[in-house]
Amino acid sequence: MSASGKPRLLVLIGPTAVGKTQLSLDIANAYNCEIISGDSMQVYRGMDIGTAKIMPDERQGIPHHLIDIRNPEEPYSTADFQEDCRRLIADITSRGKIPFIVGGTGLYIESVCYAYEFADRGSDPEYRLSLEQYADEQGAEALHALLVKVDEDSAARLHPNDRRRIIRALEIYKLTGERMSEQLGRQTKTSPYDLCIIGLNMERQKLYERINERIELMMEQGLEEEARVIIESGLPHDAVSMQGLGYKEFVPYFAGECTLPEAVETLKRDTRRFAKRQLSWFRHMKDIDWVEADENFHNKLAAVHAIIAGKFAIGLEYNSNQSFSTGVSANEQNH
Repeated sequence: MSASGKPRLLVLIGPTAVGKTQLSLDIANAYNCEIISGDSMQVYRGMDIGTAKIMPDERQGIPHHLIDIRNPEEPYSTADFQEDCRRLIADITSRGKIPFIVGGTGLYIESVCYAYEFADRGSDPEYRLSLEQYADEQGAEALHALLVKVDEDSAARLHPNDRRRIIRALEIYKLTGERMSEQLGRQTKTSPYDLCIIGLNMERQKLYERINERIELMMEQGLEEEARVIIESGLPHDAVSMQGLGYKEFVPYFAGECTLPEAVETLKRDTRRFAKRQLSWFRHMKDIDWVEADENFHNKLAAVHAIIAGKFAIGLEYNSNQSFSTGVSANEQNH
């Protein structure tokens, strides 16, 4: 607990491929943290390469939560994530450690940081079915265009292939006459936690280069075969797990509608666009202390140390060998 009496919550956000994973391990080791994945796709078993999932032998003995907790056919929502995080934060705090959310799914993370309330808006199965049929006949872009007409902000946040969430946004508008973006905008921005949110950013062109390099590495690691197993397992096209990057881009290739290089280029393009949308979301969040990710890892860690020490009043001494030594007392660690 902090001096305010609220549980501490450390958060590291940033666009895909910016370098969150390696930095998170250094931070977690230094501050006695347990990591909670803030990635909406890493909850799914078997979707490892395409989600850049940190594997057990890479975790340096640091507990990682909300990874591999669902099968690909099972849904997982923002409300599910929020509920799981509340439980985990309380549990981790009770054991004298700092809960540390790391990821790039902005709505998931913001819903936890500010205790968003999710009201049951009901459903309209006939309307949903009509939208499904419309998307099947007219295509993803046409469905996305319907949302642009009624809720431009939500449309900007959602990828045209994210059929499930687009349909839900349209359904909410039909049922309530209110845009989903308006509902999100009304949420209070008061946190039940003593928050420290660190944002990792990078010069745009350098980030895009890293994205392209990462996808080439994923292909070398076997992404094509992983995608084939997932897609040929018979998952419905609107399954939550199929909305993430790294899998649906291969559907046309497996259907003989494009070449493998074309599928890879589509994945690179869509990932760059996704990173842009992530940064757009984060710019609307508050309480973020931004750190520029450059090639000097020492400077990056030093900047992060200063932010955390200032927010949580924890004394750490940063060493020239790129590691931290903690000045936290045993009593402080247990509170």
